[in-house]
This record gives sequence, structure tokens and C-alpha cells, in this order.
Amino acid sequence: MDPETGFDTVCDVAIKDGTIARIGTVEETGRAEIDAAGLIVAPGFLDLHAHGQSVAADRMQAFDGVTTTLELEVGALPVAGWYERQSDIPRVLNYGTAAAWIFARKAVLGDITLDPQVHPIDQMGAGADDMRWSTDAATPNQTAQIVKLVRQGLDDGAIGIGLPNGYAPGAGVKEMADICDLATAFKTPTFTHIAYLSNIDPQSSVDSYVRLIGLAGATGAHMHICHLNSTSLMDIERVVELVAKAQQQGLPITTEAYPYGTGATVVSAGFFMDPNFTERTGSVYSNIELIHNHHRFTGRDDIKEARDRAPSDLVMWHFLDVELNEEHRRLLDLSVTYPGGSIASDAMPWTDTDGSIYEGMEWPLPERLSAHPRSSATFIRFLKDYVRDRATMPLMEALAKCTILPGKVIEGCAPQIAKKVRLQEGCDADLVLLDLNALDDRADFVAMSQPSEGVRHLIVGGVPVITDGILDTNAAPGRPIRRPLA
Repeated sequence: MDPETGFDTVCDVAIKDGTIARIGTVEETGRAEIDAAGLIVAPGFLDLHAHGQSVAADRMQAFDGVTTTLELEVGALPVAGWYERQSDIPRVLNYGTAAAWIFARKAVLGDITLDPQVHPIDQMGAGADDMRWSTDAATPNQTAQIVKLVRQGLDDGAIGIGLPNGYAPGAGVKEMADICDLATAFKTPTFTHIAYLSNIDPQSSVDSYVRLIGLAGATGAHMHICHLNSTSLMDIERVVELVAKAQQQGLPITTEAYPYGTGATVVSAGFFMDPNFTERTGSVYSNIELIHNHHRFTGRDDIKEARDRAPSDLVMWHFLDVELNEEHRRLLDLSVTYPGGSIASDAMPWTDTDGSIYEGMEWPLPERLSAHPRSSATFIRFLKDYVRDRATMPLMEALAKCTILPGKVIEGCAPQIAKKVRLQEGCDADLVLLDLNALDDRADFVAMSQPSEGVRHLIVGGVPVITDGILDTNAAPGRPIRRPLA
């Protein structure tokens, strides 16, 4: 099945030298052959929004059908150092990053050292003792320094600009406009976390989307909206209307969502400290849960104590109850099934019992580790629930949301991806072979390190990573995806 062309036929696929050599009837005998009778053969899934970026994260995402996993919402700085560090890791999946605007902000306003050896999620937790980088507007000179650092990241091959405005809502529109001008000049997207998390004005989520749409119109920048579901809170229906109208006017705006009503972030995220957090979000503090020990917070003082102790600790935020509340389910569905929108996991890194990010090589993944179920089961959960069980859309349309649609978001600036999201002759042999009837998202909010089921084979660059449901722990065919260097 090729979602771009609609090709849907029982046939042979021949792979040679990492490339799809022929599709149709192949009479010759291959050096190795897979009997794929009864399986769906499709392009491997492209995840635009994955924070794991480790061997453990790659392996879990392989069982979710992913062949390329990109850190685009947050990104990294320095970008050259990030790619260099990844080249020393036996990456299973293709990988890449955006340039991290927020780290440039931390370096300029917060005097934080940019170290490529520090995981981007740990870097997100840095600077909690001095939040000027989050709350203050930049001066013209500071803005110029921020833009310079981001530009260097693009020159070093970053796939766009990570723009998680919600973690630095103090950034002014002048700064945002300059960053968007930079994205336009480089013909590359911004990957945006909207500025405000609130159901009520002023500074509501609707306010944020209007601002984002205005930036797209004023600067011409491609604004890719990350996690349309979680950042919209209870305003999903109105936000979807606004985005659709903006797209109808030809504005360069795209979306993504994941099939969960629970988000995740660092405990030091500034929006948790809003004195009116409950009123503005409609969520009580007990909806926020420390990932590594499942502690539910009792109030603002409790979460402040946790952020002072370990600002990089990860938390889950249960903002929708999709299992028991039909209205919550309807709102989530609006974001996940949004026409033309991509599926993206927002997969979190795997953390140990002390909250540190796990960089080990054990397999199966130790049960003590935690992340978020979406780190194990985003794409399989989506296909199982939205296609097989509830039949909300045809399989081909759903596969497009996992392949060609996210591919089109970035292929203008990362041309390598064009051959990785299509199942056509001459394209890269990045393929997933799955059993639709056997799909199962086994991970839950207690046992998170359970691989998904249903992916029988996964091939990256012509190299088998999963064969007959078994992971090859020696396979490391992942290659960097980046903007062409000048």
C-alpha cells in the first residue's frame, strides 16, 4: 500500500542495495525472502515529534512501525554537536533534529551553556532557578543573538526551527516575527508549541492560535502545530475551526496529534506555576503525575517542591478522560482525525527510577523504566483504534497520516525524506509489514515498557530490524536526516 499514489495490490516487492528495486511480479529468487501473505506492506512511519532519541527509544518505536524518528518540537543546539553525538550511538532508526530556539533563548537570557552531550529534555529542565528566559521579552540586541544562534543551527543542517513558545510565553511578537522570517528565508518549517495553555481569556489557547496564524500570514513562515490535541485543552473544537479557515485561505499551516488524552512534559514547565492554573486549564493538580514514581500532586506548593528538587523530572498531565467521558473522546477525535493532519507521538525519553534518562542497551527494556505509553504505542494504537476497531477512516487514509503527510511537511528542506515515505520503485527500503488483526498497544500508564504487537517485520535502509516479530539487537541501520549542508 502506497498512500501517495493509492496503489493497493497483492504483489511482490524486491529490495536491492537498500532500495526498492521492483514492485509487481518478481520471478527471480531473492537472497532472503519474507512471506508477507496476509500482511500490510507500507512505508515505514515518520515521527516528526519524538524526544527519546536513544537506542532504547528507537527499539520501542520500531515495534510501533516507525523507521524515522525526529526531534523537531524542541530541537537541539548546537546542532552540529548533536548530530556528531548521535553518530557515535548505534541508532536503529533514522534520526534528525530542528534548531532549538528555546535553548538559544536560555543561552542569551539565562546564561546557560549549550552542551551537545546534554539530552535536550534535560536541557529543557535547566534554568529553573532563573526563569528570565521564560518570562522576559528579549531586547533588540538579545533577539539578534538568539536569531544568530538559531541561524547557525540551520546552517549546520537542522530540519527547521523548534519553537515551543509555551515554555517561554514571555517572548514578544517582535522576536517571534524575526524567527519566523528566518524560517521563511531558509524555506523551512517552525514546529510550534502554542504560547498559552488556558481555556479562558486573556492568553487563552484560542489567543495562541490566532497569534500563530497571524505569524504565518505576516511572515510567510510554515507553522507546523505540534500536538493539536493537548495544547488546545477543552478548546479543541474552536481551534480546529480556526486552523481549517486559515488553511482554506492558503496559509502555510499543518498539524499533528497523538491518540491519547494525557500529555507529558518536564515538572519545571512554567505553566504549572500559574496561581490560577486550575481555573485557566480546567484541570486539578492531582491530574499531574510524576512519571518515575507515579506521585500525584496535591497542589502548587507540592509541584514547586518537586521542580526545585529535580527540574528535569518528567510528568504526565491527564487532561482528557477519553475512556469514561464521551465528550472528551469526541474532542480528541477531532484533533486526531483532522483532515491532512499527521500522527506524531511526542514520545518521551525512557527514565530510570531516580528520574535520570536511560541510555542503556538492555533488551527487553527493563520493566522499571518509564516514559509515557505513547513512547511505545502511538501509531499502532491509532491504527488499531481509529481504523480497525472504530472504523473512523479507511486504512489508506490512516497510513497517509503516518507517512506521506508528515513527509510533505519537511521534504522541502530535508529532501532525503521524500524517498522514505513512499513505497515506489527507486525509493528507500524503509518498510513496515504489519498484521492489522493482531495490532495491540500493550503499554499503559503503569506498565509503559511493553512493546506494541502487530509489526511482524521492520526494514530500515534495506536492513531487517524486526523479523517475524523478533528484534535484531545488533541492527543499527539508522542514518541522519538533515538539511543539505552548504
